[in-house]
Amino acid sequence: MDSNLIEVKNLKKYYNSRIGPVKAVDNVNLEIKKGETFGIVGESGCGKTTLMKSILQLIKPTSGEIIFEEIDICQIDKKELRRLRKIMGFVSQDPHASLNPRMTVFDTLSRPLKIHKITRSKEDTIIKIVTLLKEMGLQTEHLIRFPHELSGGQKQRIGIARALAVHPEIIFLDEPTSALDVSVQTKILKLLEKAKKDFDLTYFYISHNINLIKVISDRIGVMYLGKIVEIGRTDIIYNNPKHPYTKGLFKSIPNPDPDKKIEKIYLKGEVPSPVNTPTGCNFRRRCDHASKICEEEEPELKKLDDGREVACHLY
Repeated sequence: MDSNLIEVKNLKKYYNSRIGPVKAVDNVNLEIKKGETFGIVGESGCGKTTLMKSILQLIKPTSGEIIFEEIDICQIDKKELRRLRKIMGFVSQDPHASLNPRMTVFDTLSRPLKIHKITRSKEDTIIKIVTLLKEMGLQTEHLIRFPHELSGGQKQRIGIARALAVHPEIIFLDEPTSALDVSVQTKILKLLEKAKKDFDLTYFYISHNINLIKVISDRIGVMYLGKIVEIGRTDIIYNNPKHPYTKGLFKSIPNPDPDKKIEKIYLKGEVPSPVNTPTGCNFRRRCDHASKICEEEEPELKKLDDGREVACHLY
């Protein structure tokens, strides 16, 4: 996991509105290393999904670079973009909405194989799809079923199989278990872990579930109001968070121990509007450590001795 698979440099995605630009992703820099699981955490509306879709080129960034194979994929043409679609897989949050209700499982899984010319005959396609279904813990009989005949867990397995069908190098996962029952979530996570080893994959994972990200990720990035405020190895950040927002976010995780005293709410106030962000540090109005420099200067990500990067004037 030493070499970078993707490098994101100064990435911005602004949306126009009547009262000004909405800064969904604001000057994000990060690297995704080959073979790792990289997790993004943060409150709703912090820009996680917009960041993912920008890297995937599902939406065009306002500015910045996304370097893959030494090429800025923000500048490539449609032909190159089709090749990119093969290398970068995607599994959506909602398994019910991600499948065409008028297409059978065979139709859904055969389509990417045809588009990217993975198989040369119908027989090859059937063999490939049956193999994928077995990898996902499904049966051959599921080939002829429509989405309404499948459970939520089965639909998500089909979504994962579709992403794996074209042999991607990296799969982007947008909270793939959030719409599923807890018992099914565990099975899907084990399936993803097995697929990662079997297919030598890299994962980019976003989730509201901080405990989940803690378990599955090698490194994490913490987002707040369109920016990365802390990034580094998962164990280092969870054991000793540095940024005031990261500390508050982690303290907000419910503890199942009924005997443990509940701490006071650490994060005060509300998240500012992404249209009218504060000057200086975006988090200063909610931070107990804010000082004059926080009002005047935006903190940049600084590398600490333990390898993590933190965007805070305290360091």
